[in-house]
Amino acid sequence: MPAIGKIPENIHVLNALDVIGETIIIADSSYIIRWMNSEACRLLNQVAPMYGLSDCREMIGESMDAFHKNPQHQKTVMKKLTGTHRTRISIRNQVMADIVVTPIMGDNDEPEGYIVMLMDVTTQAAEQQRNEQLIKELSIPILNVWDKTIALPLIGAFDKSRTDHLIATVLMRCAEEKIEFVLIDLSGIKEFEDQIRHQIQMMTETLDLIGATCILVGISPKLAMSIVQLDSNTPIFSTTHEGLKHIIHLQNQ
Repeated sequence: MPAIGKIPENIHVLNALDVIGETIIIADSSYIIRWMNSEACRLLNQVAPMYGLSDCREMIGESMDAFHKNPQHQKTVMKKLTGTHRTRISIRNQVMADIVVTPIMGDNDEPEGYIVMLMDVTTQAAEQQRNEQLIKELSIPILNVWDKTIALPLIGAFDKSRTDHLIATVLMRCAEEKIEFVLIDLSGIKEFEDQIRHQIQMMTETLDLIGATCILVGISPKLAMSIVQLDSNTPIFSTTHEGLKHIIHLQNQ
C-alpha cells in the first residue's frame, strides 16, 4: 500500500526522522553517506575511531564501501535490492548490530538512495555472552509431562559450569511450579563416568532438599552396569513410561 495523507507544511521530513529514536542514515544512489540523525551520530561517534575518524561528522561524504570488509559483495547486494534487506554485521570485531537497508525508489523504479538503520547494537563480548546463554538454554530442555512432574533429558557432555546452570534452572522451575517429581532421562548418556555420577548425585540431593523427588529413567543395560555405584535411594527405571507409571502410583496413594 502506498503512503497516504500529506505531511503538514510546518513539519520538515528530516526533523521527523531525527526524533524517531532509531539510528537512521541516508545514502545516495552512489552509496555516499549524505545525512544521519542525532541517534545515529551518537552511536557512530563510538564507531568512528575504529575507522581512523574523529567523530560521526567525518562520515558524511564517505562511501559506504569504506565501512565494509568486502565492498564488492555489498555493491552486488545493493544493486539487486528492491525491498528491505536485513542482516547481522560485525563492526571491526568489536560491535555487533542488525543492519536494515531499504532503497528509496524513484518514479522510474530505480533507487534514488538508501535508508540504513542500525538496530540491536551490542558489543562483541555481550553478543558472545548472549549466544552462550541461548545455547545453554537450548541445551537444557525441560518438559512438563504430568501433574507437578517435569522431564529432563540429559544429552552430551556435562562439565561443572553446565551442571551448575542445569541445577539452578531446574531448582527455579521446581520452585515456581511447585514440582514434586523430576524425571531425569539418561538415554542420551553413553558412559556413566565418575564426573557424571557425581553430578547426578548432586542433582538428586539438591532436589531432595526442596522436597522434589528425582527419578532416573532411560537406563540401558550397559549404563546399568556402572550406575549401581550411585550412592542414592533414587528410583531407577529402564524407560520413561515405567518411571511415569511409578509417579502416578505415588500420587494416587
